Order: sequence, then structure tokens, then C-alpha cells
Amino acid sequence: MPVEEGAYKNRGEPKKFDPDFKGPIQNRGCTDIICCILFMVAIVGYVAVGILAWSHGDPRKVIYPTDSLGQYCGQGKLEKKPLLFYFNMMKCASPMVLLEFQCPTPQVCVEKCPDRTSTLLTAIKNPPDWEYYKSYCREDPGNMPVPQILQKKLCPAYLISSKPFLQRCFPSLGKKGEVITVGDKETFNDGDKIRDAKDLVAGMNNATVVMEGRQVAMKIFEDYTKSWYWILICLLIAVVLSLIFIVLLRYLAGIMVWVMILLVVAVVACGIAYSSFKYVNLKDTVGSNITLKELGFQPDFSVYLHIRQTWLAFIIILAILEVIILVLLIFLRNRIRIAVELMKEASRAVGCVMSSLFYPIFTFFLLTIVIAYWGITAVFLSTSSEPVYKVFNETVCSHTRQTCQPENFTLSHLKRDCPRSECLFAFYGGETPYHKYLILFQFYNVFLFFWCANFVTALGQMTLAGAFASYYWAPNKPNDMPAYPLCASLGRSLRYHTGSLAFGSLILAIVQIIRVLLEYIDHKLKGAENKFAKFLLCCLKCCFWCLEKFIKFMNRNAYIMVAIYGKNFCRSASDAFFLLMRNVIRVVVLDKVTDFILFLGKLLIVGLVGIFAFFFFSGHTDAFKTAAPSLHYYWVPILTVLVGTYLIAHGFFSVYAMCVDTLFLCFCEDLERNDGSAARPYHMTSELRDILMKDTDAARTPTSRDETMQLTAHEKSVENCGNIILFTE
Repeated sequence: MPVEEGAYKNRGEPKKFDPDFKGPIQNRGCTDIICCILFMVAIVGYVAVGILAWSHGDPRKVIYPTDSLGQYCGQGKLEKKPLLFYFNMMKCASPMVLLEFQCPTPQVCVEKCPDRTSTLLTAIKNPPDWEYYKSYCREDPGNMPVPQILQKKLCPAYLISSKPFLQRCFPSLGKKGEVITVGDKETFNDGDKIRDAKDLVAGMNNATVVMEGRQVAMKIFEDYTKSWYWILICLLIAVVLSLIFIVLLRYLAGIMVWVMILLVVAVVACGIAYSSFKYVNLKDTVGSNITLKELGFQPDFSVYLHIRQTWLAFIIILAILEVIILVLLIFLRNRIRIAVELMKEASRAVGCVMSSLFYPIFTFFLLTIVIAYWGITAVFLSTSSEPVYKVFNETVCSHTRQTCQPENFTLSHLKRDCPRSECLFAFYGGETPYHKYLILFQFYNVFLFFWCANFVTALGQMTLAGAFASYYWAPNKPNDMPAYPLCASLGRSLRYHTGSLAFGSLILAIVQIIRVLLEYIDHKLKGAENKFAKFLLCCLKCCFWCLEKFIKFMNRNAYIMVAIYGKNFCRSASDAFFLLMRNVIRVVVLDKVTDFILFLGKLLIVGLVGIFAFFFFSGHTDAFKTAAPSLHYYWVPILTVLVGTYLIAHGFFSVYAMCVDTLFLCFCEDLERNDGSAARPYHMTSELRDILMKDTDAARTPTSRDETMQLTAHEKSVENCGNIILFTE
């Protein structure tokens, strides 16, 4: 069929026959050196930021309560005093508590909460009571008279029987009918007058609101400490399952693909059946018909499982997912058969490079280091501020909220002008240059995290691509392959192409950090009424999401070309793009169908491990009730297991995905370089040739097999051209 020369040239020049080309080029030079140097400098800066953060930060600031002097309860010299005690809980009823996150009353760290109710006046008269009372004073008042003790606020005017909650002492309130009591009494003496127990409620509520966020965070942290080893066991199960599936794919690719597909359909169907069972059983349960909107947000997700509407939502979501999978299977059934054959060829390649199955473990190890470094640095940066003290006053005062120093506050003009004011710890901040640029350090930490994580992923892709390309271009497989193809490819990638890896990861990191900034702006504009701004932001988020997917797709193929030819990143990306454009039909028909099959495999492993984790941690099964840990929120380990399992399955299946992509690009290159004659034989196996030409043969005008094999590289490339393709991943 005649084709216009201009349309052909728009898709680049096809590769020409090279008798010396034997696969990944050994004699190559360093690429993208400037990016390599820039990456090394950025890593040195990242280490410097980490050292700064570790020297200034203190994670205890977000874990332990602090007294009026900013000291940590339960730490250091206060190790035996883990609880915080408020001198006057009613001062916490001030609205300033919700603004300043601090009650305008002295606070001390104590060993245990008071178990009796008394006043300073009564306790000081009785030596045993006075000895007990002094444990709740800021310092020992000695023989100081009561008025002077109260004036200097060395001791509380009264003690109320309390209980620990969130590492703080709150009054033990009860009820007699509709009357609120404290210590079985409706009133208490605050040292000045008799008060009703209900006067304490407002202060307790405000103090509780301030600490609710920390409460949830601490409960989640506590759940992790109780369940971390069970989480690791579940993740180990995910590793074993992934390895079993990968090994079975190696020897039983055709059977395993259809087994995976059927099991995914079965697992989703089981989910629909179980959700329907729970939905029907809750029909007559009291309170189960409340709507999710009426219930609102609850940190304990188990509450939602007692609502019928939750299970109805599960039924609808799973049913839609099941329908989508079935429709895709019906319409892609012929393509899936071809993709299965491609998976068999990939299995043969993996069998010749068996060490590739274990390479994801190395990638996991590097990513764990990157994530751990980022997380630890972020925590230390967040806690590297210094304690700031402010003037708190229960009445209106011109000096309220001004900074102060607790050491000399009693002699300062602030105390003289506002006699009833207190210099208390307010929050953590600072005025030094380090603290002024703290937000930039946090931004740099996030940006380098994206860059390093993308670099590690890119290194894995290029290493696997080089190893599988060695398999494809070997004339006599596997005898002509190098002894250690994976190690050789890893060595080439690090020695010659660190700059190219850094270049591709940098482009992707820039797009990702822009997406993070857009999400931050969107969060800030949630209360805004400007519809145009929201629409524009939504469009930008969508565009950058598509851009990120496209860059990931192009980077992946560019790394394959770098691994084979050793050219710089931009040249390799250009070659890969035009090669794919010249074979656009095969990209859509075969490559993406294979990705769909591998995605179903990941979904199956996540579903199997997730079901086990749900029944284990939720305690819904009698067999696991004795072994399962007691948790505040059992959804915490379940979500962790689901995310971890997907990442593990993705890591192992990415070996097959990278193998398929590499074989596909090599196949397209092979078609353009060679024609199947004795002088220019194909490097592909006869099985692979039959697989990848089967689909396009069906769409052609019927020709003899010999005529098909004698088509020129130019004609073959043009036949497979399309005008438009949306590359998605």
C-alpha cells in the first residue's frame, strides 16, 4: 500500500541492519553527566538537612505532654511522673484554650492522679495529708503560709479525685440521676467557695477537644506497637504468595493466567455474597438503619460495620467492579489468548534470568531506606522548634499572648501590670535563621524523597531491561547470554547511566511535587466561594495527573533503550517514542492487555491476604480470637497490610511487566533491523514471532505466509502506524 513519505518521517527513521549489533552494547560511555553531578550534590545537601534536623529535633514533643516549663512528663528526670495535672481545671473553660492549645493554669507532671478530694487549707493542718498534697505542688513550699503559697501558685488551691486520660488527670465525674457528681458528691470546695461539680464540665470538654487529634494518633501508634509482628507475618505471606505465583507462571503460564482471572472473579463474588449476608443480618438490629451522613466521621471505623448502609455501599462497589471485569474479559477474550502466549515467552526469558525474580527484594530494601530517611527527617524537622512561653491570663490584659521567660517572670513588668497572669509554655517555634527557613527544609525533604524514590525505581527498570535484552538478542538462547546478565546490567546502569537515571527521575519528581502543591492549594481553598478558581485548580490537577502517567510511560521505555544502546536519556526517549508510534496498534492490543492480566494477579494476591487480615484482626472468627491482639482500631493493621501487599505484589509482578515491555521493544527493533532472510535473520524465537504477528495477520488482506515474511521493514512499520494513541499506565 503506498504511503506518503511525510507521514512516515513524522514517526522517525526505522533502524537499519547492523551485522555487528549483538544486543546491549558493551563499549559505551557515561551519559547525562551534568545530571549525575547535580544528583550527587542534592544527595549531599539531603544528608546535611538530615544532620541539621537530627541535631535540633526531638520527637518527644509530639508524644509526651509538657508541664508549664516545657518539660516532658515521663522523660528524663520526670521519668517516674508520666501524667499531667492541672491546678485549676475550670480555667480550661476559657475560649483561649482552643486558640492557644494551653490552659491558663499551672501544670505539673505527677506520678499518679489524685484519688481524694481536699483543699490546701484542710491538708496543711494534717501532716500525712500535707505530705500527700505536696506531691502535686510545683515545688516544696516549706513553712510558707497559705496566702503566699496561693499567690506564688506553688500548689493548687484544691485537689479533686481524678482519673488518667490521654496522660492527663481529669476529674472523675459521675451522675446521680441527672445531677453531675465528683467523688460521689454534687459539690466541691475550690479553696474559696463551694462549687457545683458541673462547673468542671466545660473545662474538661475544652481540654479534651484540644487533645482529640493527639488521642487518635497515639491510639494508632499503640495499635502498631501491638500488631507490628502480625503485620510482618501477613506481609511475609504476601511475599510467599507472590513468589509462588511468579514461579508457577514460569512453568504453567497459560493455566495460571486463566486461574488468576477466575480466582479474581470468585474473590469479588465472595465479597458481594458476604456483604449481602451482613446487610440482611443487620436488618432488625437496633441503630443499624442510621445513615452514614447522620453518623458523620468516626475515628473507630468498626462503628461503620454496624450500619447497613456501609454494607450496601460495599455491595454496590464490588458489583460494579465485577461487572467491569466480566465485560473486559468478554470483549478482550481473543486478545487475552494472545497475551497469554506473550506471557509464556516472558516466562522463558525469566527462566533464563532466574535471579531477576529476587531483584525486587533489593529494590524494596533501597526504597525502605529512602522512606525511612524521609520519615525520620520529617519528624525531626517538625519537632526541631524551641519552646515558646506566653502570658496567659484569665481576665482581659494588654500583655496577654506576649512572649515571656518563666525564670524571671515574677519580677517582670508583665507580672506587675497583670498580677493574675502566668508565664506558661505555649507551643514550639523559634526566631533563629534555622527556624525561619524550616518550611524550605521540609519542602526539600519531600522533593528529594520523590527524586530518590523515582531513582531507585528507575534503577530497577533499567537493570531488568538490560538483562532481558541480553536474552532477546542472543543468537543461540541461552548459550550466548552473558554469565551473570542481571549483575552485568546493574553494573552498566550504575557505572555509565546514573546521570540518565537521575534525569528521568528528576522530571518525574518535579511533576509530582507540583501535584503535591496543587493538593495543598486545593485544601486551602476548600472554604472559598470562587467557582472559577476551583474549576481551574481541578483542571490543573487532572492535567498534571495525565502528565505524570505519560512521563512514567516514556521513562520506562527510555530506560529500556538506554540499557540496550547506551545513549543519553533524551535521545533514548525520542527513539522509544517514535518506535512505539511506528507500532502503535501492537502497543494498545498486546502490551496493555498484558498489563491488565498482571493487574488482576496483583488484585488476587491483595484480595486473598486482605481477607485473611480482616478476619484475623477484626476478631470475627472464633479461630483467631485468642491470637489476635486487642486493638483500638483494627482497620489500622488491615489497611497497612493491604497497601504493603499491593506494593509487594507490584514489585514481583513488575519483573514480568518489565520483561514483556523489553521483549516488545526488542521485537519492534528486530522487525526494522532484519527481514528473516539468511543474511538478516530475526533474533526473536519462532514462538514470539507467531505471537506478535498473529493479531496483525488477522487484520490484513489474506496473503501467503512467505509473502508476509518477506515484507520490508519499511512496509511493516507503516502498516502498524496509527494517528492517535493515548498512552496510559
